[in-house]
Amino acid sequence: MSEQIERIKCLIIGSGPAGYTAAIYASRADLKPVLYTGLEPGGQLTTTTEVDNFPGYPEGVDGPTMMVQLQQQAERFGTEVRIGMVTSVEFSEEEGGIHKVIVDNTKEIEAETVIISTGATAKYLGIPSEQRLRGGGVSACAVCDGFFYKGQEVAIVGGGDTAAEEATYLANICSKVTMLVRRDEMRASKAMQHRVNSMKNIDLRYNTEVEEVVGDMVVEGLKMKNNVTGEIEEIPITGLFIAIGHKPNTEIFKGQLDMDGTGYIITQGKTTKTNKPGVFASGDVQDKEYRQAVTAAGTGCMAALDAERYLQGIEAKVTT
Repeated sequence: MSEQIERIKCLIIGSGPAGYTAAIYASRADLKPVLYTGLEPGGQLTTTTEVDNFPGYPEGVDGPTMMVQLQQQAERFGTEVRIGMVTSVEFSEEEGGIHKVIVDNTKEIEAETVIISTGATAKYLGIPSEQRLRGGGVSACAVCDGFFYKGQEVAIVGGGDTAAEEATYLANICSKVTMLVRRDEMRASKAMQHRVNSMKNIDLRYNTEVEEVVGDMVVEGLKMKNNVTGEIEEIPITGLFIAIGHKPNTEIFKGQLDMDGTGYIITQGKTTKTNKPGVFASGDVQDKEYRQAVTAAGTGCMAALDAERYLQGIEAKVTT
């Protein structure tokens, strides 16, 4: 452990749209934010080839370029962006207390406020062909990328509410949607199941799993396996959407912050405040409903404003 302890007014953990937007607002408020990028600088958007639905980009933009531009904007206002991984935290229980953070298991930092923007990680099947074609037709967000497959044949994997919702979304813009459900029934609510069954261009396949995604540079087809009969069938598709859930990146905060049953940080009302004073959460780490870049950016703005007001309140109490 390093001997010198650094004191920071506003520490931001995570470098996706939420983290960088928080940094822009915090630096403009003279909070002198320091942002640690984590293991995946730029977050999930760095694996997205085209971002077509973020305001201000009429011609669209690729994900990595957008994240570089967000970083440059944050740095222009004075944010210090550091490469590093926060490995442990010790949050104060007291209003005005100092939060202790360890980076890369070696550097100790004391922070007056902490904004958590560590995001969530989409769950994938883990087969080699799927991983190879991520960004080449394999996606974990139909709402983000479905538009690029308008009028084409696609497939979606999953049996829960999210999969059902995304399947019906795709069915409205694609010519055919093949839906693969691993079990002999869907986990989705009855209402969502009825919605799927009402779409004539959704081909619902139970007891079916992905055997292989076909294609060299882009998705060209899909080999499916019936896990009861063992039969393998190949169909032509141009896009494969994985909808088997997300995992919030909250492991190091467990036991200190209030979370729901799946690990998403619980924030108070319409704010980004957590149960610890001076600790705020923004983006996908506390949003399991929308998970869009623009909504993450919005909560990043909110977190910076909440942090600024928190510090102003502490300062007012000290001076009175």
